[in-house]
Amino acid sequence: MQDHLQRATWIWYPDDYEIWLHQKVSVLRQFRGYICPPSWRLDAAYTSVKFRKTFDLTEPELLTLSVQGEFVLLMDGSMTPIPYKKTPITSVHIPAGRHELTVNVYNDREIPAMYASGATCGTDGTWEVTALNGKWVPVASWTFHHIEQPPAAFPFSYETRQPAAVTNIDGGVIVDFGRETFGTVSFLEASGQGGIHLYYGESLEEAMAGEGAETFDTLAVNSAEPLDRTTSVTRAFRYIQIKTDPGISYAQIEHRYEYLPMERRGEFRCSDPRLNEIWEMSAHTLHINMREFLYDGMKRDRWVWSGDANLGFLINNYSFFEQDVAKRTMIALRGKEPVEIHINTIMDYTLYWFLSVHDYYLYTGDLAFVRSCYPKLVSLMEFCLNRRNEAGMLEGYPEDWVFIDWAPMERRGELAAEQLLFCRSLEAAALFAGEVGDSEGEARYGKLTGRLRETIYRLFWDDEQGGLIHGRYEGELNRQLLKYPNIFATRFHYLDEGQREAVREKVLKNDAVQKINTPFMRFYELDALCLLGEHDYVFQEVREYWGGMLDLGATTFWEEYDPAIPAERQYDMYGDKFRKSLCHAWGAAPIYLIGKYMLGVKPTEPGYSRYQVEPKLCGLEWIEGKVPTPDGEIAVYMDAWRIRVTANDSGIGVLKFKCAGRPIVNAGELTAVGGDEYELLLTSPSYEYEIELGRGDVHA
Repeated sequence: MQDHLQRATWIWYPDDYEIWLHQKVSVLRQFRGYICPPSWRLDAAYTSVKFRKTFDLTEPELLTLSVQGEFVLLMDGSMTPIPYKKTPITSVHIPAGRHELTVNVYNDREIPAMYASGATCGTDGTWEVTALNGKWVPVASWTFHHIEQPPAAFPFSYETRQPAAVTNIDGGVIVDFGRETFGTVSFLEASGQGGIHLYYGESLEEAMAGEGAETFDTLAVNSAEPLDRTTSVTRAFRYIQIKTDPGISYAQIEHRYEYLPMERRGEFRCSDPRLNEIWEMSAHTLHINMREFLYDGMKRDRWVWSGDANLGFLINNYSFFEQDVAKRTMIALRGKEPVEIHINTIMDYTLYWFLSVHDYYLYTGDLAFVRSCYPKLVSLMEFCLNRRNEAGMLEGYPEDWVFIDWAPMERRGELAAEQLLFCRSLEAAALFAGEVGDSEGEARYGKLTGRLRETIYRLFWDDEQGGLIHGRYEGELNRQLLKYPNIFATRFHYLDEGQREAVREKVLKNDAVQKINTPFMRFYELDALCLLGEHDYVFQEVREYWGGMLDLGATTFWEEYDPAIPAERQYDMYGDKFRKSLCHAWGAAPIYLIGKYMLGVKPTEPGYSRYQVEPKLCGLEWIEGKVPTPDGEIAVYMDAWRIRVTANDSGIGVLKFKCAGRPIVNAGELTAVGGDEYELLLTSPSYEYEIELGRGDVHA
């Protein structure tokens, strides 16, 4: 029985845990004491569901159960409830024979959920559930495997941390925890009558601003006896300015760091200490933002944005490879039917959702997840298709936010960047349709992809300017040359060789074209430049751009950084002195760029069943690191004389490299592909392949 108790788990209606959790966390953001709910529809979990399971028992069985919500037990179609003790954990007897047990659950605060265990039966994936809509579906579950742990509180981990420094100021103190962190604050042995006032800051300047800070709290103290007091709301901060009312005292301040426990499976080191520091800080930035979901920023917004998440997922694939967060985020973003408006109200963010599912499948090979979300993928695509204009392209409706990036540009009409995102989304939909056996959908989406791609290049490619122009509004072409459509066309491999060269020289490396200043779009720009072979240029940009934030004292990477802005104005954004997020997930982009283009590791078929390794020194003396995959890590080392690659536990890889002479390899099939380029087939699981560059013949 004990073995079976370990197999039982809490079950609920599919996607409802993620949707309920998203609704709960989306209203946690505050601004100077006021709630800041998001500006889009928050879907809710079903409040009333029915579970069922048919048992074939050779002898009577005692079923121990706990239910999150009010519930009634029925058996074999009877309308007479089975009696049970109304305690948190209860039990019922099921007679021998074949019986159908149904459990009707109502809960308007948490998700309706249940846990049951017996000698031979318990809650697992064989149960079904309905939202009383005439459809029965397999139940969902996650990591809640103990009857005393219902899915009402998220399973965070906690650490107690002490301040790195405490400095007295006029009327109070400044507490510095050394780097950006998140959680609650405790005052040990606090006593007196009045309040302890806390002003949080991601920067020292913000904490010193008092009520000009984005977040602040007052902790009430009403006791002559020393008692420990803890803030009730989790906050993001590095610094706190603390002021106390007269007569208030406390012995010590400490911080309870709240985080999602994750293993950092990706690694990187090189001969450049600055690049090492950038990688480490990127990992810390991403980790703080990976919690219930992959958030944009931890002070502002703590919301789930689809564009931010698309970038964050890619970074995660080269660092933590924590895919439960990714799945929760994609489910929450998609929400429930019907689709009435774009995800986050942003047209391009709907399209990023399709790209995120595509990237998830490529890196994980998790077809089961694709199958589970395919019906909602189809309905979301139909929503987009129904918004096309007569030319078959998307334009923003009055209720839509056409974002692309924080930069001045025309947002009306048929924007080339949006059409490219739409084309890639259709391409992803065609792929998924084929994978799940929807041949009609595969053919339809494939045809639409080809038609739209032809339209894009017929209308927007400008031979004279050497790139894709911005778009068309009311029939008139907008010939402004911007980087965005050219970045996406490069990333999606939609350019021929001549177009690639033109885009590289006339658009992406052209100083006369409007520059990109957000780490969000800088990520995609540098990704595109790497695809065009500009690795040395890209990693010099990484050193200067992300290194510029380090030089300004950053301990996590920011939402936006413009080196031309004076230091005293670096925290300004959205018309407010401290509105800029200084811990933003998209700021961790160097992890992806280093993993994919310096270590050179990428999947070429879903789940790394086939993959490529193409390391590049980029002017460094040596590089080494690990890239996580579903089946272990791929380890890479390179210097001027050698390359070492340790394959993962499954899959077939190809190592691509250049060598002036004939390389020596310790194993594998080596092929000269032209000039000084070689390919080595990596077929042995977990094997370390060694390549000596330019020193003789191949050795088996």
